[in-house]
Amino acid sequence: MSLKAKELVIFDLDGTLVDSVPDLAASLNHALKRAGRRTFGEDTIREWVGNGAKTLVMRALGTKEPIDADKSALLEKTLANFLEHYSKNLCVKSTLYPGAKELLSELRFLGFKTAVATNKPEPFVEPLLEELKIAHLFDEIAGAETASYKKPHPAPILHLCEALKTPVGKTVMVGDSKNDILAAKSANTLSVAVKHGYNYGEDITLCSPDFIIEDLTELIDVLEAANGC
Repeated sequence: MSLKAKELVIFDLDGTLVDSVPDLAASLNHALKRAGRRTFGEDTIREWVGNGAKTLVMRALGTKEPIDADKSALLEKTLANFLEHYSKNLCVKSTLYPGAKELLSELRFLGFKTAVATNKPEPFVEPLLEELKIAHLFDEIAGAETASYKKPHPAPILHLCEALKTPVGKTVMVGDSKNDILAAKSANTLSVAVKHGYNYGEDITLCSPDFIIEDLTELIDVLEAANGC
């Protein structure tokens, strides 16, 4: 089986291609200060990233569903302050993980289609990719609002497969968290977990991905191994 047996590689964004925690943490702490609440270190916030902006703010506020009226007002105001600050500070300290841009370029050279499936609010995704100078390396992007549901639901992956006219059997999902692996399993796509990134302090191997890599530079070898099965 040739390398071309797989046609589409979908990447998660935060924690997979980009270490965005420094900027997320700065914006979150800015919003918490404005709300008169305690702030948190980057290591703590790192374990909260991956389920979207609202969930991130809820975790910082210690808020859980169902939310009463008073807590709902605080949540909405803090979320708005977070989003406003983050929209102006998307890429102050955020950086690509080693080998990310080179990998994307190689995949494109080899003829793969590439896409992003992220729970990050859609208006932030392309501007961040532009700032990091990798936007041109993707055929399609799915943010938090693109599909009917966010990961771990398979909807974002299925949306991208349909948009790029690629069967799920010829698609690979690469991510750093259980949301990515569960979404891939539900969509019946190959799942590849990177060990760097954010997974709520949990061992990514517990999600039983099809492959686990130490860093992005190993992905081409994994694709070759997968296609040789």
